[in-house]
Amino acid sequence: MISTKILYNAVFKTDQVDDLDKFQPLPEPTGSYPYRLNLGNRLNETAPGKMVFHMVGDTGGLKSADAQKQVAGKMAEQYLCATSEHDRPAFLYHLGDIVYHYGEAEQYDEQFLKPFETYPGPIYAIAGNHDTDINPDCELHYESLEAFYAAFCNTCPKTIYFGTDSNRKSQVQPHVFWTMESPLATIIGLHTNVPKYGHITKEQKNWFVKELQNAATLRSDKAIIVCMHHAPYSADTNHGSSKSMIEFLETAFKEAGVKPDIIFSGHVHNYQRFSKQYEDGKTLPFIVAGAGGFDELHQLADPYDSNYCAKSDLFNKVQLDSYCDNRHGFLKVSIEKTPFSFTIQGEYYTVPSLNADEEATLFDRFSIDLTGR
Repeated sequence: MISTKILYNAVFKTDQVDDLDKFQPLPEPTGSYPYRLNLGNRLNETAPGKMVFHMVGDTGGLKSADAQKQVAGKMAEQYLCATSEHDRPAFLYHLGDIVYHYGEAEQYDEQFLKPFETYPGPIYAIAGNHDTDINPDCELHYESLEAFYAAFCNTCPKTIYFGTDSNRKSQVQPHVFWTMESPLATIIGLHTNVPKYGHITKEQKNWFVKELQNAATLRSDKAIIVCMHHAPYSADTNHGSSKSMIEFLETAFKEAGVKPDIIFSGHVHNYQRFSKQYEDGKTLPFIVAGAGGFDELHQLADPYDSNYCAKSDLFNKVQLDSYCDNRHGFLKVSIEKTPFSFTIQGEYYTVPSLNADEEATLFDRFSIDLTGR
């Protein structure tokens, strides 16, 4: 028998659920519009022209903390063992689903604070669907994102009240959707709410269009990065692609007249790197990095399986360039600008499943050339 290699690519599930009733209203912002946090001198000023940071999603989990601790530990090792200040990650950007299965305060200690206690750098985040959802069986009433706000959207750095002997202070992000301003990148973080395929309000869309336009005025000096929890494109069996997120992005890009340089997401528990070719000649990478610790990883779907649909106009010019669906892992992103070049470099590392003494393994590497903008 002749075996043929499956050519995986983005799919839609044919039995997609309609769960928009799970949408949760957003809390009031803790900062002022347009919800920007300027890192300024929080980054290492001894390394001008280069910025390095970690990125990962879906690190929470209830059954076992082993994978969470492995991912957090290997990122901490990269931080502590950096050969120079230029290569030391300035922060970790979390792509959501910090806790499972609901965003209760009591889940943060075991699923986030303890596993990441050894991570030396600051941690910023967007919220995932599980962070936003409310447990209907919880005896104590709480509001959606109440714990997330206490940990990440405080008005000043404070001891996180639901942590047990944790030294990590709360972050001061201005809202659940917000923009990080740094010397080499504008990082726009969206909030895609609870429904399985995400939902974004008109208010947030209007904000996003304006943030893209503002970022474009700085693009000669700064990369434009978009982060969102729900993955627009995915080839996996559990979620598949999100039609609503694809349509949201394409409409916003058209209204803004601006496309970012790269889009990162989580939600799907694996690693996937897509590229989309636009008619204007731009190639836009879509990266899924949701294998941060939840024990169940999501395998890729056979595109010929009747449970999935691989043919859609929304998949035109979309290509799956790399994937890893059987190991946990994380991203290390480097942005470097010199008088002669301007690049975004990405490296995806997988972590050993059993032996904690083994080093993280480089699985995939990609580069985006922004020179000459």
